[in-house]
Amino acid sequence: MESTADAAAIVVFDIDGVVRDVGGSYRRAIADTVEHFTANAYRPTPLDIDTLKSEGIWNNDWEASQELIYRHFSAQGQPRNQINLDYKTLVDFFQSRYRGPDPNNMTGYICQEPLLMPRTYLASLTSAGIAWGFFSGAMRAEATYILEGALGLSAPVLVAMEDAPGKPDPTGLFAAVAQLEQRHQYPELTPVIYVGDTVADIYAVGKAKEQQPQRCWLGVGVLPPHIQEAQPERRAAYRENLHKAGAIAVLDGVQELTPGVIRELIISA
Repeated sequence: MESTADAAAIVVFDIDGVVRDVGGSYRRAIADTVEHFTANAYRPTPLDIDTLKSEGIWNNDWEASQELIYRHFSAQGQPRNQINLDYKTLVDFFQSRYRGPDPNNMTGYICQEPLLMPRTYLASLTSAGIAWGFFSGAMRAEATYILEGALGLSAPVLVAMEDAPGKPDPTGLFAAVAQLEQRHQYPELTPVIYVGDTVADIYAVGKAKEQQPQRCWLGVGVLPPHIQEAQPERRAAYRENLHKAGAIAVLDGVQELTPGVIRELIISA
């Protein structure tokens, strides 16, 4: 356990697009779901999904799928209140793709998610007196699958979908920080960095600042893998959206957020 004297910062990570690559899992499940419920008439592209998420209020992928379906039919002249779309049926279909047909046995797209950080990266933060944890819109079982199963962490601080309202509401961020302060005996106003790959993640930091202005809150954006591999103009546009949302820095990958960079960001804030 780190001592208060060694406390440098608290870093809270989003999971999707930061800890794991969800380009072939969550995003693929969104596309599958929209395609299914539009009777194969529309399959959203990665750019379509990014454009929706850039609005900052579609962090929940079930709701994002529903919204893309609504917008498709609305563009065909069909009012939303006349669209026969059962949300639970949509969620069940999405989960059958993402988790697999058996909800208690992960066999779906979740099994194909590459890690974007090794455990040694987190160990380097610990060695530098930086406490870390996770706040994600993913369901707890799905987040635990990657954090404990794939990454090999032991009971990390995690605030998941079931624990707090969705982003950009900062309630879950506050909860993660409180747990880290208690676990590591850090002072109450230790600076906090939240690392995410969407506008909603960065908006959550802005709302945290509004509600708890006495603390230093910093939002750091990370380009998810599908954007890192995109054309330069698309990478630039995605980076600019995160900056406009309030990100103090936008990195090409989470491992660029080294202890030295963390200290520099806090000093310059």
